[in-house]
Amino acid sequence: MVCERKQCASGDRTGTTALSRVTFTGQHCGYPEVGGVVTQQPPKSKTCKRSGCLHRIKYVQKNKEKDSGNMEGAPAKGVLSHLSLLEVKARSRKTQLQQQSRVMELKAKVEALKTQREQLKAQIQTHQDLQKLRLAMDKQCADEEEENMEEESENSKLLRLMARHTQLKDLLHAHHLIGGYDIIKTRKGKGACVSIATAYEDVFLDTFNLEIDLKPTVKISRHNIPPFIPLNNLAEQNNMQTDLRVFLDTLSKHLNAFAGRKQQLKLVKEKHKSVEVMESNVLCSLLVLLFTVPREKTAVLCTLDYTDHTRCLPTRVHLESEDKQLPDSPQWKKNCTLLMETPVHKALITMKKMGSIA
Repeated sequence: MVCERKQCASGDRTGTTALSRVTFTGQHCGYPEVGGVVTQQPPKSKTCKRSGCLHRIKYVQKNKEKDSGNMEGAPAKGVLSHLSLLEVKARSRKTQLQQQSRVMELKAKVEALKTQREQLKAQIQTHQDLQKLRLAMDKQCADEEEENMEEESENSKLLRLMARHTQLKDLLHAHHLIGGYDIIKTRKGKGACVSIATAYEDVFLDTFNLEIDLKPTVKISRHNIPPFIPLNNLAEQNNMQTDLRVFLDTLSKHLNAFAGRKQQLKLVKEKHKSVEVMESNVLCSLLVLLFTVPREKTAVLCTLDYTDHTRCLPTRVHLESEDKQLPDSPQWKKNCTLLMETPVHKALITMKKMGSIA
């Protein structure tokens, strides 16, 4: 904006009226525009002094500064509004994405629940069919129940097998509840015959039997337990009169440990021909073996002592050799640890691989 001021031609500084022409460039004034030049008649005043002209100039400059401030503030205000709009849009987009993700999760959960519902329905139906077959088997009238089922059904045979499987599982569970022993009543309930089976490494071995009188007092009448098993001492120590189950468990440990040691000795004789069994007792609680060191051709006498008769592993290992330093060598110390922690027939296989024995 440009302001031009001309005083009157007469140059009178005292009482004549002064005419000022102000030219504006812009559209902020409210005066009519003539040929691109706005002619403003200054406010009338009684005097045309220099101070009056200065007042009008200040008025024009003040309007100019106000208009400039409006022009500078407008773009700044527009940028902030635009940033606020972008922020609102970004938040709205984020909220929409979260809602879509939540909807997808809920749909997937619904599908999983539907699948689970169908599986439960199938299990319930299978369980009902199994119950029918179980009842038929227990009452020994399976033929009548099978007539109600479709013979051409592919699942009929499978259901019968599953029913038989559940029946055997129930019998096994009942067998476990009584300690895993086969018990038969004798003499019209006055006595019972208990069978204790022994096994080692999933192989069934010997079976031992006890005939027990239940009335008037609990006592062992007949048995085929080996004489080196302290049967009477075990009955007294475990108080067979009040807790028969504990007595049978302890006796079973002794019998299974004996059968396991006996089986280990048998496997040593069968699989390790180079190892000579020098000595063993009836209880298999003492075992003396003769090893041969391949390089030095030195003989080593190994004694395995099973002082704990409820275990299949030795509690002490003793080595003897003509070479006095050999038993104290690191290699043979490892061999002693191996013999105490591993069944003897398996320990010998490891010692052969290590080159300790021939």
